[in-house]
Amino acid sequence: MTLLDIREIRKEMENPKGEEQRRVLLLCGDYMEDYEAMVPFQALQAFGVSVDAVSPGKKAGDICATAITIKVESTDEAYTESRGHNFTLNATFDEIEFDEYDGLLIPGGRSPEHLAMNASVVELVRKFSDYRKPIAAICHGQLVLAAAGAVKGRKCTAFPTLKPGLIAAGAHWVEPDTLSTCFVDVNIVTGVTYYGNPEFIRLFLKALGGNISGSERRVLIICGDYVEDYEVTVPYETLKVLGCHVDVVCPKKKDGDTCPTAIRDLEGAQTYSETQGRNFVLTAEFESVDASSYDALVLPGGKDPEVLALNEDVIVLAKQFMEARKPDASICHGLETLVAAGVLQGKKCTGYPGIKARVVSSGGTFVEADPIDRCVTDGNLVTAAAWHGQPELISQLMTLLDIQVSF
Repeated sequence: MTLLDIREIRKEMENPKGEEQRRVLLLCGDYMEDYEAMVPFQALQAFGVSVDAVSPGKKAGDICATAITIKVESTDEAYTESRGHNFTLNATFDEIEFDEYDGLLIPGGRSPEHLAMNASVVELVRKFSDYRKPIAAICHGQLVLAAAGAVKGRKCTAFPTLKPGLIAAGAHWVEPDTLSTCFVDVNIVTGVTYYGNPEFIRLFLKALGGNISGSERRVLIICGDYVEDYEVTVPYETLKVLGCHVDVVCPKKKDGDTCPTAIRDLEGAQTYSETQGRNFVLTAEFESVDASSYDALVLPGGKDPEVLALNEDVIVLAKQFMEARKPDASICHGLETLVAAGVLQGKKCTGYPGIKARVVSSGGTFVEADPIDRCVTDGNLVTAAAWHGQPELISQLMTLLDIQVSF
């Protein structure tokens, strides 16, 4: 079965009556919060939703810089910030038509402060509110709702420091219990921070009319220090949106330990740039993992596959998943682990271009990573050239796991 066959089957399964595809507008700006933009952007696309990412004054192909915000451990109200990925817009703000969209999503970060001062943005948000179309705002994104008068008389939550301003705008404040708290008031979904992304996205998907079936699968993600930031976080949170139980493990580490992540971006040089990202919190102990208790394996990229490929226990796990023909998803450099496991003989796959020679020497057929969002499915193996292709990779993994999102 080819990738094209799987895509066509999936389209028919998700849309048997030829119903119109859901379309969502993602309202972006410079230094929007990294996870609050990219995770819903890629997750919704994986679920078959068309997402247009726009920013006032910018056009399709332009970049918005993102911000990584990390909570200071001593208090919920304080956080630190560093530069994140470059987010590429895929639509032009001045060309959008309100009537073409079924919902609106507003990330947090620092961008909402400036978006709330833009008359065109405020008018657009007011239309979504007046027509009671689904709106999802997280963290500081509620500042834009307040500017548009969309929170007046409505219950909502947000990052704790927004409480006075939202009350002044006429909102009924919902005090968050944790930084993962989310709340729904009819068509408006609000969240406190990206810590609650899985529930936040699930609630928005439901508001759009989405229904999930075939969930409760068990998925294992193996990572290590300096795993690529998006390549561990997006699959982890997206699969949790679907109701999957997801364990993320690292050799010699246990539940609650962390792995530092690496932010990798293609910025015009011969290879990607790299900076340090966040600390990803592991959810289980590696030594207690039993491959027979999981339905699928995900291998993110980053620097860590070079080290994981030297770990005999990791290699044994990879072999067990492939020999049992369980779904196996590899992103970017994740193939290095499968090369070391000797399981790519006769398999078609893609990954970061720099690992082509290793794949070929191990008996695999390397499909060129052009475009960079390319994905390839061969039997139980799904591969993506880089994090840019994660929507398709997750979509194909859902097909193999028989998980469906319908509208």
